Amino acid sequence: MALTKIPLFEVERWFDEYETLAKYNIAETCAASISIDDLKSLSEAKSENIIPLSTKLVYGAIRGSDKLRTNLSRLYSAKTASPLPSDNVLVTPGAIAANFLALYTLTGKGDHVICVHPTYQQLYSVPASLGAEVSLWHFQENKKWQLDVEELKTLIRPNTKMIILNNPNNPTGAIIPKSVLVRIVEIAQEHDLIVMSDEVYRPIFHSIGPLDPEFPPSILSMGYSKTVATGSMSKAYALAGIRVGWIASRSREIIEACAGVRDYTTISVSQLDDAVASFAMGQDTIHALLGRNIELAKTNVAILESFIEQHRWAFEWIKPVAGTTAFVKVSKMGREVDDKVFCEMLQERKGVMFCPGRHCFGEGKEFAGYVRIGYVCETQVLKEGLEQLRVFMREDFNEVPLAP
Repeated sequence: MALTKIPLFEVERWFDEYETLAKYNIAETCAASISIDDLKSLSEAKSENIIPLSTKLVYGAIRGSDKLRTNLSRLYSAKTASPLPSDNVLVTPGAIAANFLALYTLTGKGDHVICVHPTYQQLYSVPASLGAEVSLWHFQENKKWQLDVEELKTLIRPNTKMIILNNPNNPTGAIIPKSVLVRIVEIAQEHDLIVMSDEVYRPIFHSIGPLDPEFPPSILSMGYSKTVATGSMSKAYALAGIRVGWIASRSREIIEACAGVRDYTTISVSQLDDAVASFAMGQDTIHALLGRNIELAKTNVAILESFIEQHRWAFEWIKPVAGTTAFVKVSKMGREVDDKVFCEMLQERKGVMFCPGRHCFGEGKEFAGYVRIGYVCETQVLKEGLEQLRVFMREDFNEVPLAP
């Protein structure tokens, strides 16, 4: 008997099954997590109490504290004609809740949405479960995981309501560059569409700088009111354990609609989580925190690149530009391997955890032979995990079957 109207969330099921058993978790997509002590050591406000111990533990501010929402609004206020008001930010229990809330509020039966692919499965499975028609707009591997805007034009229908982006992209580590964002927004304005962008990996830009003309701004910085961005403390800010995410929009109407639906699922986030996030996103802390995480990404992507170059007989990739993930193809004598079996064998024999691409991102149809690697873990974990992978490739790889 079927008890759910939505497909299994394959990447999360994979983590549920394997994460606690992994000795070398280089599937994790968060920048290596830090403690509260670590956070304080990074901050200039070392004498400040991150969590005031005398505060009564009532629910707290329903939409998120003023301090946190003000700090978050600054992320979308730099280099724009109009700063984002703090009331245009809604705090949620992680970005996974932010995405679900935005999609539940803004899409439904009779609507059509266009979602980039590959991406986090939630972004297209949730609207489909709500009765919306979903068209996938494919990142093109032969163009370095870039999107074709002409293809977007062909996907638009009379009932299209939303374009869903993920920038930087999970799993490829590609960016949607500024020139493409400009064209997307032009098309959205022409057809009166909402543009929603999952930006949880922003601003981990390790291989492109802000002076590059194609450096991607947030979708909220593109001068279009019907834009929605979701974010999180987990990925770019290394604080997954506090479960804080957010929805931000240039449209107060969209925020109020999401807030009305949110009342059915969330009274407030934890006051403790809110306090830690407020401290982390404050001006005394955020720059050092991001500096730490971006440097970690730069260091680790270079280590991964060196490993792949030494194993070109089996691995190929398009080097990621941003975020914390790489999408790597594994082949044997020119044919893709069974990526799910490869990942299972690698973890069973060497304790190294990857995510299989076809299983977790291709609905069992696309991306045969691909694995997703999360490389912004602790550098020592990455080095030791890759060394175990090196041994596996020498001793066990011949047993891995080819993709069916």
